[in-house]
Amino acid sequence: MSTTSEVLTLPSQAPRFGFIRGLRLSGFPMIPTAILLGIAFVAVFANQLAPHNPEVGSLVARFKPPFWETGGTTKYLLGTDQLGRDVLSRLIFGARVSMVVSITAVLFAGVVGTTLGIISGYLGGWVDQVIMRLVDTWLALPALTFAIFLAAIVGPSMWNIVIILGITYWTRYARVTRGEVLSLKEREFVRLAIVAGCSKWTIMRRHILPNVINSAIVLGTLMVGVVIITEATLSFLGVGVPPPQPAWGLMLSDGKQSLMVGRWWLTIFPGCCIMLMVLSANILGDWLRVKLDPQLRQL
Repeated sequence: MSTTSEVLTLPSQAPRFGFIRGLRLSGFPMIPTAILLGIAFVAVFANQLAPHNPEVGSLVARFKPPFWETGGTTKYLLGTDQLGRDVLSRLIFGARVSMVVSITAVLFAGVVGTTLGIISGYLGGWVDQVIMRLVDTWLALPALTFAIFLAAIVGPSMWNIVIILGITYWTRYARVTRGEVLSLKEREFVRLAIVAGCSKWTIMRRHILPNVINSAIVLGTLMVGVVIITEATLSFLGVGVPPPQPAWGLMLSDGKQSLMVGRWWLTIFPGCCIMLMVLSANILGDWLRVKLDPQLRQL
């Protein structure tokens, strides 16, 4: 009886590769992390940091250059656009739009994709076939084209874009998660949980989910850059965040016609913001992938 009792208590001790436990700070990307934290700080305190209303301008201040150029003024440090709106203020509020859209869309896609991936991988059978055929169909569609199609149907709105991006990219999580679950469900601790009488939903929640959360987090950090680029593209094409709400992609669209006549600040500044945020997110995500992947940590 003692042997049976010991066996039945083993599943509760299943290995859980926690997010913090798997991290070591060697080679930590300090500069990309500082950039992301700085953008997050600006997004949170945009109302206090922005010197002007980003949606209201003055026609007498149209196309003011940055303060260090001839004709510039310290009242508008980074110049103004075609409607006399302060570029710096619009960049600051554009950071809020990018952070909200990217984080919420990645979380939405991650929750949906990880959940369906776990269900598909563990239950198998017809459930796996239905979910994976849906994933294959989704992946066969060009992500950007599909997002533009959906955005054109539902109309431009920040929260519509969040839902569209979540619907577009959940398949990445489902595919990766399912592959890990297929391996995990053959592990000894899962088999012991079955012997102990745990239900399928309990096993998926208590034993499978903690062991795939690392991969979901790493994929999420890598997807942030993709989501930001997609959101900027949708706004650039006029089916994303609607004007006059500030968004970096919309600022690029508004400034593209003025680029050829020397008004470079209307496109260079929002373009640099997009580049810095995407590059920083990708570098941080790549570092997390190396640190949280057991095979790569052994190299």
